[in-house]
Amino acid sequence: MNTPQIVEAVLFASDAPLTPDEIARADERLDEDQVEEALQILKAEYDDAHRAFHLTEIAEGYQILTRPEFAPYLERFDNVHRPNRLSGPSLETLAIIAYRQPIGRIEIEYIRGVNSSGVIRTLQDRSLIDIVGRGNGLGRPLLYGTTQRFQEHFGFGSLDDLPRPDELPIILKDRMPLQESERSSDQEKISEKQGLGERPADEEADNHVNEASQDSGA
Repeated sequence: MNTPQIVEAVLFASDAPLTPDEIARADERLDEDQVEEALQILKAEYDDAHRAFHLTEIAEGYQILTRPEFAPYLERFDNVHRPNRLSGPSLETLAIIAYRQPIGRIEIEYIRGVNSSGVIRTLQDRSLIDIVGRGNGLGRPLLYGTTQRFQEHFGFGSLDDLPRPDELPIILKDRMPLQESERSSDQEKISEKQGLGERPADEEADNHVNEASQDSGA
């Protein structure tokens, strides 16, 4: 077998992008330069033959994918894998994280103007974002960033392939002032406690008053 055949077999069997270094592990006689040369040969062959699939560079690796123009035909089959569509709020939040990473939840909510805890959890469950560190502010809030899965999902070779910022106006909104971010950290802690089933003291007090009123009314 020649090198292009080996590389093609490895890529065909993989459901995720592979780097030249990863592909070279298929045979101890292969090195990255040989794999790179084979990749260019395969790419040219597919393009010259006008095949329904192509070799594309994605998520800092290579993958064999069906050409986009054939998507309408594939959508007729239930057994053909299709990525799950993201909701508007999810796309909005993902765009903010992609351009502002690393970024904390409070700042995301400041930009969007709404609570974003649920959307962030959804994006984490889909492996599109992940925790990448902690901020230096009060309480050291969690910071989020995009993952390799994010690049795969949208077909980006790297984060450098993201659309221009002026195409997504929401990310251009001014960052939250540091002082306001620190003041909001207390609210973040309260929200986290509520998510764990705890209630703020004021809410508990109000509930005691309501219960007492009901007892007296009875």
